Amino acid sequence: MHTIPLAQAAAVLTIDLDALAANWRTLADRVRPAQCAAVVKADAYGIGIERAVPALARAGCRVFFVAHFSEGRRVAAALGLRTADCKIYVLNGLTSAPGGVPDFVAAGLRPVLASAHEVVVWGAGAPQGAAAPGLQIDTGMNRLGLTSAEARALFDDPVTAIGLSLIMSHFVASEVADDPLNARQIAAFRAVLPHFPDMPASLANSSGIFLPQRPHFDLVRPGYAVYGGNPLPAAANPMRPVIRLGARILQVHNLKAGGTVGYNSQWTARRNTRLATIGIGYADGFPRLAGSTDARREGAQAMLAGVRCRIVGRVSMDLSVIDVTEAPPDAATPGAMIEVLNHDITIDDLASFVGNSGYTVLTGLGARYHRVYVGG
Repeated sequence: MHTIPLAQAAAVLTIDLDALAANWRTLADRVRPAQCAAVVKADAYGIGIERAVPALARAGCRVFFVAHFSEGRRVAAALGLRTADCKIYVLNGLTSAPGGVPDFVAAGLRPVLASAHEVVVWGAGAPQGAAAPGLQIDTGMNRLGLTSAEARALFDDPVTAIGLSLIMSHFVASEVADDPLNARQIAAFRAVLPHFPDMPASLANSSGIFLPQRPHFDLVRPGYAVYGGNPLPAAANPMRPVIRLGARILQVHNLKAGGTVGYNSQWTARRNTRLATIGIGYADGFPRLAGSTDARREGAQAMLAGVRCRIVGRVSMDLSVIDVTEAPPDAATPGAMIEVLNHDITIDDLASFVGNSGYTVLTGLGARYHRVYVGG
């Protein structure tokens, strides 16, 4: 992952690889005797494949999932000599590689086949000894995968039978523990498994790991929780925060009561206010609607010298403005750091202020930060 030199960066993103590894071990301990994989697509949810994957491998992870073939190649390179002991699945299937089957075979990557056509193409083109693929069954997402009927018809026919290493599906609403969709999907997935005897099975994502039915099967596939996201939106987060984001103050100025901030004057000061401007905006993945406005509830928070402060006005492409009136006066000075994400203000907190998902916040972290990796 490219990182801006510290002297040139307006913000610093700190990534705790020890917390990353600890989160994976927490999940792995919870699901034993099932195996715990790690989903490292989208550049390991934005924190960097090249640093995240070795840390997870040292923690004991031996199965990785990515979305694209190119990501799988990066995971293999990051694993180095460990690649022979690991499995790397590509969720978007054969078409994610420009050369199809030969590319997957040469790279030792495992496509997750998601249609009858892909099954036939793989069966016709993959030589004996190739890394066995996975198979996606659609139990309700209606996104990728064979229906249960398609899978049964295809694989009950010995002419089309191929070697597989995993059969999997994906939850629709596992973050809502009492959603009846969960039970229906578990039942649908169980119903198709007898057609794949002795085949390792996988259904649970991060939130699925915590469902009361314990649908862990043989392998779970956490992503968001590994990176510190809360898999239990209605409860306390059992995971450790992995990232902190701090931005330098560029300017401090005073605004009289009645003055406004930002594009379209959407926030009005109700008192004499001290403002600090920091050099991050929506081009850096910081949500455009994070600031407080006159027309809606208070916006997201930042922290200066241990004091929570509100972001105000509309976030610009490269700048955000923070009300630091309550912070110690000597703390709000140009060059001082304000934290917009830390152990107290999490990615889920920021997402909740803007009515978005923590997944969006995490994977949208921009390329203009100076990145610091600790631990690992």
